[in-house]
Amino acid sequence: MKQSAKIGQETARLSLGVVIRISLVFIVLCGIVYPLACTGIAQVLFPGNANGSLIENINGEVVGSELIGQKFTDPKYFHGRVSSIDYKAEASGSNNFAPSNPDMLKRTEESIEEWKKNNPDVPVSQLPIDLITNSGSGLDPHITPESAKVQVNRISKLTGLSADQLNKLIEANTDGRDLGLFGEPRVNVLKLNLALNGVLGK
Repeated sequence: MKQSAKIGQETARLSLGVVIRISLVFIVLCGIVYPLACTGIAQVLFPGNANGSLIENINGEVVGSELIGQKFTDPKYFHGRVSSIDYKAEASGSNNFAPSNPDMLKRTEESIEEWKKNNPDVPVSQLPIDLITNSGSGLDPHITPESAKVQVNRISKLTGLSADQLNKLIEANTDGRDLGLFGEPRVNVLKLNLALNGVLGK
């Protein structure tokens, strides 16, 4: 019996040792080697994406990411979508309000009033829905080409640029459907405003 107990204890000790060694191997492989390999491959093949898809201005200064929207309040610039989290990337997400929710109705009405104040020449009936609605993440950097075009009159008056110049800027900064099939045409608001700055000499 004593001999059997000793054998059992030794077997258990050996099994524990094997488990610990295997665990350490997997910790090193999955926790260190694999992440470093993925990071290295990404940096070689997709450096821009791996570093956050950062956007620089004409002076080489990083002004944002093409993946995260920004809040533009100056009426001389194109405005993006509403963000209930003020475009804070660490707080990605939005309130899942129903259309009948009082807070949702209040925010929408405030957005419409703001639109009417800044764009008196464009009736609310022509206001694209994406300019007064929040995206699922609250971080969407894009608007539809139509949402950019309805802002042309305001920006033209404030900058002195012609509507034709501004429409050409919008067209040049419109991304088509992915692979020609998926998604919808879209305009990155930050890129469009940087292009506008370029025309204005800023």
